[in-house]
Amino acid sequence: MPTSQRSGEPHRPKKIPTQEQQSNPYLSMFNHFRDELDEHHDCRERVIKASRDITALSKKMIFTVQRAREPFSPLPAPLSEEYETRFKQVQSIISIVSPDLQDISTYRYARQISGGIQEYIEATAFHHYLTTGKLIPLSEVQQSVKSPVEITPGDYILGIFDLIGEMMRFSITMIATRGGADKDEKVAKALRDLRELRLEFEGLDTTLGGGSGLLGKEVQKKLGVMKTCVEKVETAVCGVIVRGSERPKGWIPDLTGAVGGGGRMDRIYEDE
Repeated sequence: MPTSQRSGEPHRPKKIPTQEQQSNPYLSMFNHFRDELDEHHDCRERVIKASRDITALSKKMIFTVQRAREPFSPLPAPLSEEYETRFKQVQSIISIVSPDLQDISTYRYARQISGGIQEYIEATAFHHYLTTGKLIPLSEVQQSVKSPVEITPGDYILGIFDLIGEMMRFSITMIATRGGADKDEKVAKALRDLRELRLEFEGLDTTLGGGSGLLGKEVQKKLGVMKTCVEKVETAVCGVIVRGSERPKGWIPDLTGAVGGGGRMDRIYEDE
């Protein structure tokens, strides 16, 4: 157990044992256990706080990328700068908490850091896809962390599951704001990629480990959401293709109440 004192933490002065305590070997043993438990709880709280901070910053990274209007190309300079600022902040947090996630603590606090790591994977994967049109590999996610914190395949899989939701939102925005969506190759590519991801995820063997653990529980929860996301894009594209000829030139769908009460999409049109 690491025993170094972190900055900003309350200092716990060691109690001087009395003569009776010094003569009782069991008391010193239990005092040692007490110190280990205190350090364990402090470490666990640090990891939980770091995970929450990583989650909050990663969501801001996603919101920044969602504001892009030209898919599969570099972000505009203001958005790229904003994204990089959040990205470096996440790297800094991971670097600070990395000593608490080494050796046996890698697995001891895996559940506490997992949520933040999944959100970070979702953010970096969304940025990578929107700028390159490709899925980010696990090895590149690990390199982006720039610290010895392990990115597990399980967290990577769950992060990519969540990526599909962001791809769906961006695809719906493309269909609503770009003209000629029925003939737009970028819209078609987004739908093809979503379908390919759905096909790959549906082929996952979730019976490993007797139906317990990651593949037995978390994946099953996300499969239904993933299928719904892909179906929404399919329905939107189908609507444009089937009924596109019936719509006058320059037609824009009435999305009042469909996305955040209409205000969010109104801002998108104003930006355009």
